Amino acid sequence: MERGKMAELESLETAAEHERILREIESTDTACIGPTLRSVYDGEEHGRFMEKLEARIRNHDREIEKMCNFHYQGFVDSITELLKVRGEAQKLKNQVTDTNRKLQNEGKELIVAMEELKQCRLQQRNISATVDKLTLCLPVLEMYSKLREQMKSKRHYPALKTLEHLEHTYLPQVSHYRFCKIMVDNIPKLREEIKEVSMSDLKDFLESIRKHSDKIGETAMKQAQQQRNLDNIVSQHPRISGGKKSKKEACASSELEVPGAQDLVDFSPVYRCLHIYSVLGARETFENYYRKQRRKQARLVLQPPSNMHETLDGYRKYFNQIVGFFVVEDHILHTTQGLVNRAYIDELWEMALSKTIAALRTHSSYCSDPSLVLDLKNLIVLFADTLQGYGFPVNQLFDMLLEIQDQYSETLLKKWSGVFRNILDSDNYSPIPVTNEDVYKKIVGQFPFQDAELEKQPFPKKFPFSEFVPKVYNQIKEFIYACLKFSEDLHLSSTEVDDMIRKSTNLLLTRTLSNCLQNVIKRKNVGLTELVQIIINTTHLEKSCKFLEEFITNITNVLPETVHTTKLYGTTTFKDARHAAEEEIYTNLNQKIDQFLQLADYDWMAMEPGSKASDYLVDLIGFLRSTFAVFTHLPGKVAQTACMSACKHLSTSLMQLLLEAEVRQLTLGALQQFNLDVEECEQFARSGPVPGFQGDTLQLAFIDLRQLLDLFIQWDWSTYLADYGQPTCKYLRVNPTTALVLLEKMKDTSRKNNVFAQFRKNERDKQKLIDTVAKQLRSLINSHHS
Repeated sequence: MERGKMAELESLETAAEHERILREIESTDTACIGPTLRSVYDGEEHGRFMEKLEARIRNHDREIEKMCNFHYQGFVDSITELLKVRGEAQKLKNQVTDTNRKLQNEGKELIVAMEELKQCRLQQRNISATVDKLTLCLPVLEMYSKLREQMKSKRHYPALKTLEHLEHTYLPQVSHYRFCKIMVDNIPKLREEIKEVSMSDLKDFLESIRKHSDKIGETAMKQAQQQRNLDNIVSQHPRISGGKKSKKEACASSELEVPGAQDLVDFSPVYRCLHIYSVLGARETFENYYRKQRRKQARLVLQPPSNMHETLDGYRKYFNQIVGFFVVEDHILHTTQGLVNRAYIDELWEMALSKTIAALRTHSSYCSDPSLVLDLKNLIVLFADTLQGYGFPVNQLFDMLLEIQDQYSETLLKKWSGVFRNILDSDNYSPIPVTNEDVYKKIVGQFPFQDAELEKQPFPKKFPFSEFVPKVYNQIKEFIYACLKFSEDLHLSSTEVDDMIRKSTNLLLTRTLSNCLQNVIKRKNVGLTELVQIIINTTHLEKSCKFLEEFITNITNVLPETVHTTKLYGTTTFKDARHAAEEEIYTNLNQKIDQFLQLADYDWMAMEPGSKASDYLVDLIGFLRSTFAVFTHLPGKVAQTACMSACKHLSTSLMQLLLEAEVRQLTLGALQQFNLDVEECEQFARSGPVPGFQGDTLQLAFIDLRQLLDLFIQWDWSTYLADYGQPTCKYLRVNPTTALVLLEKMKDTSRKNNVFAQFRKNERDKQKLIDTVAKQLRSLINSHHS
């Protein structure tokens, strides 16, 4: 039963499923019926399903038949109506066909026109699109054309700006075009070309300023000179009304007359190149290149030519180039932002200053012409003032000028040494004669000399000094003027100028003039007359030193009493020269005396003396009298010293002549002749050849000879031996050694020539006495030495 129930249940489920499928088939679109049918065939009861399906179809057929039978009459009516409509429709079709044919025939022209309109509209759209595209492309092409034109005309900075606009503004709008891609690819090449061309322009600029540095520097120094002249004019006329206006006018006129650096050199290439490199992001590269090249140029400019010292133009060209270099750098400093900075300029200036000073020290040392040294100094001052006007420190240059001042002094001293030599060599060493008042006033105007007695004398008359006195005095003043010229524009105080002039003048007096005077005094051919005149001249020059002091004071306005003021050593110079001349007179006189003494020809074996003094001695005394007559214009002490020195030298020489070893024997007669000569000398001394001696002072020069001769001629040995050593001794000046030498010569003579034969007749013990005297003299000598 259970199986039967189960089978029944399954049958019911199958029937229900088939019913569902049938409903689904009836209600489902035929396109989707496949899955439904497939579910039937997947099952095992498709036979039964087919039966149900056929039963359902039969049911639907019966329902359709019923419906058709119900509506048949209406269907017949509809068919009848449709047949009627069919005829009408055929007519309508024919009409439509005919109308269509007519419309087609009529529309052919319209179609052609419409086709043409279509093509026209298409062309219009294409033209409009083309215009739009060209509107975008043309500015690009125009900008590119402008770029090429700017490149061609070497307007590189505008070209770079155009390139920037082209790249960032125009090309992005038409970047899909092929020609734009070509342009984009070409832009880096154009940039590089602009860089290269601008760098080429910069190199041309650097070469240009190198060539024009000389002219730029010359121009700047002319401007500085004009400004200095203007300042001098203004300072000399400070109270003139409207002075400020005139200065401005002069400045304006000077600016018109003298072009500036920017007028001589076109600086636009460096500006353009700087802007271009800045825009390209390579400013630092440009700055480094510019500074490096300018440093190289600076080193070339600072290298002086080897022959620079030969002419002033050599120095001027050297300075012009340096000034030109730094004027350009100063202009670049103030017209660009950071291409050069103050630190870079200062570094270059420090290098330039050290090299310039070293070069000037070296080359100026070769210069021996004071005029060239002075011109060089003025050029250096102008050089310093010019650069100081551009803000460069120049104190070291002025310090170096003080060194050159020493060299200038040396060149002046050398020059004036030649001047003094010429004056002294050409002088006639005779008092200056004057024949009228004009000549007298002229000389007094040249040399400060006042002598009331000389003024009272009638013309013609003579100044006591020779021509070299006013000439030397005026040359000393000229030297002072020359020293003063160097001190101008050195920004020195009056005290410094005064000190510099006095020191240089002292060197002139104590070294240059002193040496020249000494050389004249020491010349071999200088005569006593010349020496006397030199003494007179130097005496007057010594007196003029106070006027030289006043001369310097009037120039510098520094009083001699000011603390630390250097005093002139002129008095010392002229005193030394005078003393040298005096010594030379003494030496010269002694040499003349020696020359006369060489003429002495004594017969030392003469038995009897002559009747008068020797001829050579008479001539010698005559020479001395005429010589001392010339000494009337000498200072008294000089003439007295010369006379005393001559008499002493004559006395000493006569004593040496008497005692010289070559004279081994002499007779009493020879001694008496020698005594006549000494008496002639004593007579000359008593005659007062030079005024000023008191009593018999001059005779004392011969006292040694006189006492010695008296001792021998009077044979007064008892007195000599008895009083020897006492202050009141009659023969105090007779040295026992001298007496012994002379006694020995006479002793030998008496033995060989029997000179004392008459004495032996009268005094048989005379020879014994000579031996005794000689013995006693030796005793005195020994006791004196002990």
